[in-house]
Amino acid sequence: MRRISILGSTGSIGRSTLSVAESYPDRFQIVALAAGANLDAAFEQARRWRPKLISIASEADADQLRTRLKQSGLSEIEVVCGAAGTVKVATHSAVDFVVSAIVGVAGLEATYEAVKAGKIVGVANKECLVAAGELITAEARRQGTPLLPIDSEHNAVHQCLRGGRMEEVERIWLTASGGPFLNTPRSEFTSITVEQALNHPTWKMGKRITIDSATLMNKGFEVIEACRLFHMPPSKVEVIVHPQSTIHSMVEFIDGSILAQFSVTDMRLPILYALTYPERIQSDMRFPVGNLRHLDFCPPDMSKFPCLRIAYEAVEAGGAKTVALNAADEVAVAAFLAGKITFDEIPRIIEDAVSASNSEKLESIAKVLEADADARRYAEQRVLGINKKIVQPRATTAV
Repeated sequence: MRRISILGSTGSIGRSTLSVAESYPDRFQIVALAAGANLDAAFEQARRWRPKLISIASEADADQLRTRLKQSGLSEIEVVCGAAGTVKVATHSAVDFVVSAIVGVAGLEATYEAVKAGKIVGVANKECLVAAGELITAEARRQGTPLLPIDSEHNAVHQCLRGGRMEEVERIWLTASGGPFLNTPRSEFTSITVEQALNHPTWKMGKRITIDSATLMNKGFEVIEACRLFHMPPSKVEVIVHPQSTIHSMVEFIDGSILAQFSVTDMRLPILYALTYPERIQSDMRFPVGNLRHLDFCPPDMSKFPCLRIAYEAVEAGGAKTVALNAADEVAVAAFLAGKITFDEIPRIIEDAVSASNSEKLESIAKVLEADADARRYAEQRVLGINKKIVQPRATTAV
């Protein structure tokens, strides 16, 4: 029986993890949940799964949740809140596997503390590895516990790497759908609407990750994540556009052999793989091989999608550069979703923030969070400057 805590239980990955647990009740027990700010969803999950511990964002919501649970005869469930509550969920003594699925750096401290506590961590929050991957992976090595990728591309790489030794790996290939604007002329990027950008051709995801997929920043984050997870230099992590999204990733070995992983586009499969590793167990998620009629590949256009180029430059430079990359992206995407900036201004804000940051090595999670706050302030000022631009009236000639 694997005893699980979920950081981000009300999000897409969290709900998919609970779906997997429901399908295998003899294998998985839900011990602790960090549910964010969704009080109703947190209550329903607590009532369904009866965890020992549940965390919610604010003290006010925690009070309401305690009252509702008591009225339902579930007063034995401990309710905590805030960042400290999330850490408590991540480090609960009865937990042996933590699913890290809180979007952004909000889950960074809890993820690090879970690793430090010797938990096996399934990483679905790529921002943790982008901002503090060197610290997290170093701690995992000290603890001798695995970091198991849940993100579909890195999960695919992990599976392919079982076909050889790390010293036999020539290159990792991360596939990208290309997003909704693969064939849109760059000249039209200024007029792209939020609705258009949220219309991903393959996956149904949260708003930020969907916009990141449209700018290819998500793939840039995945390059950094791959470098950290698999201890590979950025020169050995390649991105290739594959619109069908059939092949999730490939690993090329030194003899020229290439192993590719493909499966249904259902996040429950990589979650199941991580939760049961090193086993593989029976599931009903089947890919119809007869549908493999054609597979298209092409290199990404980094001039059209500069976020990918910026990500490569940031991971090469190191230090606070990758922290600034993630922080500025979060600010810029939020501004775009709010109608404050245009789609093509997202990479400009990110590049400016990365340029303004330094490449000194960050020695602690506190330093990472400090660099994150600095980059956010910088990006917010850039957004404010763009939003305050006033079109000057044309000069007129007095008659």
